[in-house]
Amino acid sequence: MNRRTFISLSSAAALVRSSLAAPAPVNKRERMLSWLAGHGTPNYTPAAFFLHFGNDYKAGSAAAKRHLEFFRHTDMDFLKIQFEQTYSRQEFLQKPADWSKLKLAGLDFYEPLLQTVRDLVKAEKKNALILMTLYSPFMCAGHCAPAPVLLRHLEENPEAVKKGFEILTESQLLFVRACIKEGVDGFYTSTQGSEARRFSNPAIFTRYVRPFDLVSMKEIERVCPMNILHVCDYVAPYDNYDAVHDYPGHVVNCNVKLASRQMSGQEVTQLFKRPFMGGMDRHGIIATGTPAQVEAEIRRVVKNSPRSFILGADCTVEADTSWDRLKHAISVAHQVGLE
Repeated sequence: MNRRTFISLSSAAALVRSSLAAPAPVNKRERMLSWLAGHGTPNYTPAAFFLHFGNDYKAGSAAAKRHLEFFRHTDMDFLKIQFEQTYSRQEFLQKPADWSKLKLAGLDFYEPLLQTVRDLVKAEKKNALILMTLYSPFMCAGHCAPAPVLLRHLEENPEAVKKGFEILTESQLLFVRACIKEGVDGFYTSTQGSEARRFSNPAIFTRYVRPFDLVSMKEIERVCPMNILHVCDYVAPYDNYDAVHDYPGHVVNCNVKLASRQMSGQEVTQLFKRPFMGGMDRHGIIATGTPAQVEAEIRRVVKNSPRSFILGADCTVEADTSWDRLKHAISVAHQVGLE
């Protein structure tokens, strides 16, 4: 046997041994489904960050194209669609009784965003899980009226405002069912209302906000393989998460910083009894740090996080955040993790 033949055969044998030793490559969809089943990839932490794309990319095919560009550029582990089909201000909402006059938004209202869903499902569902953002009925009510008006009406006559929440929830269910029919794999469900001192009486949240939060959440819990509960602190911090820790969702995304203390990722996982997504302050190092600082922070966060963990921010990052910055952060996460 001459030297050239020996080298060729040796190389071929090495390739065979490599193919037998290494697991078959998986796409992002398969990887995340395996992660949800408790089978994470060693030394690999899933990661995702979200931002708004501007007025030209809120719905329709233009929004789908922008979402795809962002998803593919950053290499995040699942695709989340921003919810931009929000209600406009309803100027007639002057007193609590006016909430019963809200007009039900039908599927025609959501059609531009449903087109975004169709395009993204067609383009990427085979490769990645696709999640739709879903604001709670309380948050949608905050689109219809300024927050001070909504809160005042709930304090004055919550039973009257409840009529509006019923209409908003009925509309939301139409949208949720249409998204599922079009092929989304789950939802990123956002809740507000139980923040510190949001209401003078916390029972308002328990009796008039929470029940409507749960309607769509329970619907999607039955049929979707991946749902993320997002406890949103955009308006104000929380004293604790007691009011929402039992909400549905396979994963929880929230801020570890409370009004008076900071939780650990382990505490979040133990409280919500599910994997935690987050760890990065949206206004902190991920927004302002050098590449070296970002990498160091991610390594620190992952090291101190539960085994089942998705790296992300505590909420949507600023719209002007560099895509390259987020790509770098995600690439670091993909190289670190627990054995």
